[in-house]
Amino acid sequence: MRVLGVDPGLTRCGIGVVESGAGRPVAFVDVGVVRTGTDLPLERRLLAVGDEVERWVQRHRPDVIAVERVFSQHNVRTVMGTAQASGVVALVAARAGLPVAFHTPSEVKAAVTGEGRAGKAQVAAMVTRVLGLDAPPKPADAADALALAICHCWRAPMQDRMAQAQARATEMAAVHRARLAQARAAQDGDRPTAAEQWAAARAAAEARPAGEPRWSVRRR
Repeated sequence: MRVLGVDPGLTRCGIGVVESGAGRPVAFVDVGVVRTGTDLPLERRLLAVGDEVERWVQRHRPDVIAVERVFSQHNVRTVMGTAQASGVVALVAARAGLPVAFHTPSEVKAAVTGEGRAGKAQVAAMVTRVLGLDAPPKPADAADALALAICHCWRAPMQDRMAQAQARATEMAAVHRARLAQARAAQDGDRPTAAEQWAAARAAAEARPAGEPRWSVRRR
């Protein structure tokens, strides 16, 4: 599986690509940062981010894009820029037919360092160690993008297993309900349920020739 991780932002948008497979460690592929000037109009900055992410998608052909999930911060302006860049990345992914996986900063930190409150230096150090790099990626946005990609590589199999387990549990519950219904029907002498009686009466009424009363009361 090849994952493109994106640490969204307007001034600096980190992008990193890693690969992983069953029984294989996560391997480094590429990393970079998209920069846009604060003097540019917002729409031009978003366009630059989108164009560069699209080039990375075309160049590396990822299977999924992992993006940091935006959460509330004290700096509203920073949150807005991050959210807008994140939306552009999701749009690029949708146009390329790629799934998008969102991970919170605490999920990424916990996956990479084992501590949900780890600092950027700790994250960069673990990314360097996991990928076998000679030096920590700089700036921090680049390391964060790789951390996102690593996080998804490690969390995706677990999430798939959980989804499969949930699907199996739902199927088993449906089978159990069907067996209970059959047991109740057998205990009641195969008497039709009220819903079945209503459906049969409705079908019989609709089958009557025109002019005959559609509904009647049956007396015993």
